[in-house]
Amino acid sequence: MVVAVTMQEFLEGVYITVLGVTVVFAVLTILAIAMYAIGYLERHLVEKEKAKEAPVVEEVVKIEEKPKIEPKKLAVITAAILAYIAEKNVQLRPVPFKRKPSDTWRLYGIQTQMEEVEDFNYELGKW
Repeated sequence: MVVAVTMQEFLEGVYITVLGVTVVFAVLTILAIAMYAIGYLERHLVEKEKAKEAPVVEEVVKIEEKPKIEPKKLAVITAAILAYIAEKNVQLRPVPFKRKPSDTWRLYGIQTQMEEVEDFNYELGKW
């Protein structure tokens, strides 16, 4: 069956296509401009906030030194952690797994495909 398309129908399709593409890009342009404007306003407002906060008097902050762990205690804690990890690794055992999966599913798939071809040929009347 051959469908004849007149020149008027073809041009109408081209016009609709051009109009659709134009609308999509116009909306995308509007969204891009809105995103840039929001980013600009945000940067501008942040800079104003920083300008207002500029006259800050510097204060001398005393840094408190944290108490250090004695080297002997640190060595005991480290040895305990390593002993725990070593004991845990000994308890782990490898999990067995099959090297090759069974061929049952592969053969079932092939059989199903062959049946579909046979059914198709039967419907066409080739058998």
